Amino acid sequence: MESASSRHWPADLILLLGRLLLSLIFLHEGFSLAANLAATVETFEKLGLSAPIAFATIVLQIGAGLCIATGFLSRLGALALALFCLATAFLFHTDLASQNELLHFEKDLAIAGGMFVLVAAGAGSISIGHLLKKGTERMPRWLRAMI
Repeated sequence: MESASSRHWPADLILLLGRLLLSLIFLHEGFSLAANLAATVETFEKLGLSAPIAFATIVLQIGAGLCIATGFLSRLGALALALFCLATAFLFHTDLASQNELLHFEKDLAIAGGMFVLVAAGAGSISIGHLLKKGTERMPRWLRAMI
């Protein structure tokens, strides 16, 4: 696999665009859920989920979305959202006879796939993580990989 330093700049520009597009859905949804918190908690309770799960979902979507958008801890954020998408697909979009549910199921799988690709590829050189890595030579390799 190529490292961020061995890629050409168009690849890093494409990674930036991909990161921004992938993060957009989670940032939008997270802020929408947070803006109408009472309705969010009520909806989660109708699904049999508690208020803490609603809050955790908001924090995950906004926090991991920002990680991906900025390229800081993007691999960790992408992994968290990939697993979130898989869980959402298999727990909530199970009526595959419904065209709408099938679409949401496939969308969640596709987004999870994009997130797994981002976990493997990293954020690229146009990222906060890349800027911070320059001063982290003394950190353990696994920790640098997460940044």
